[in-house]
Amino acid sequence: MGNNPVLEEIEKKIDYTVAKKPITLRSIIWKRFKKNKLALVGLILISILVIVAIFANFIAPYPATTVDFANKKLPPSKEHILGTDELGCDVLSRLIYGARISLSIGLVAVCLYVSIGILIGAISGFFGGWIDAILMRFTDVIISFPWLVLVILVAAILGPSIYNVMLIIGLTGWTTVARLVRGEFLKLKEMEYTLAARGLGANNFRIIFTHLLPNAFAPVLVAATMGVADAIIIEAALSFLGLGVAFPDTSWGQMMHAAQSLSVLSRMPWLWLPPGILISIAVLCINFIGDGLRDALDPKLIR
Repeated sequence: MGNNPVLEEIEKKIDYTVAKKPITLRSIIWKRFKKNKLALVGLILISILVIVAIFANFIAPYPATTVDFANKKLPPSKEHILGTDELGCDVLSRLIYGARISLSIGLVAVCLYVSIGILIGAISGFFGGWIDAILMRFTDVIISFPWLVLVILVAAILGPSIYNVMLIIGLTGWTTVARLVRGEFLKLKEMEYTLAARGLGANNFRIIFTHLLPNAFAPVLVAATMGVADAIIIEAALSFLGLGVAFPDTSWGQMMHAAQSLSVLSRMPWLWLPPGILISIAVLCINFIGDGLRDALDPKLIR
């Protein structure tokens, strides 16, 4: 009996079936995401930048705000790997600390406008009628303004500050998320499971947050990922114009402010090239992650 090939084959099948891990939606999404090599590389690089930002106090060779006019605008050397800026601050240290502010502005601003967009889009799409008409016309009014001009105007009124930049981006960037959520809700509220929830006596709050919002979150997640990249660029633009982050706070965009001088552009590339490269890398990586998430969360491709 112990040498029976039929029994041995059955035992192998049974062991394989028991040892096999259950297939979940999360595992399918992660498997699809890993197939996108650019998205995976982007995730690794962004993770490295986040770790550097978190542990900036231990990684940076000098404090970011140490001013030394005797050693200002020095080229790269052993003491200062990326040189010093117009105030004598170490450029490498400012880059490391700048990652903390630039990335946090992107994350906080996006969390703020995603929350606003979800709220307005969910109410508009779920209730419809005159509520939908009012909220969508308000959204159209916000969209009709040139976004960058509106952001610069508000920044000029409120003044340069980290929190003002977060607030400005958060209060002006929610329109895309609101329209996405509204469109998803208009479709999902007619689905059978929504009608069944109504039949079982579920209230509107429970239907919105338990049944509809989780199923509408995939496009919002992709839009939010792309929004982080946009927020980093907007912060850099505002800081470059002197309307964003102000010294002693440090961001990559604020470091680019020095590039307004023609002499710096032509003779001192160590002042503007490193922050410009990091902004480009961060934005590219986040866009790659967004593309990977879009493909991984596509219901037509998940089987």
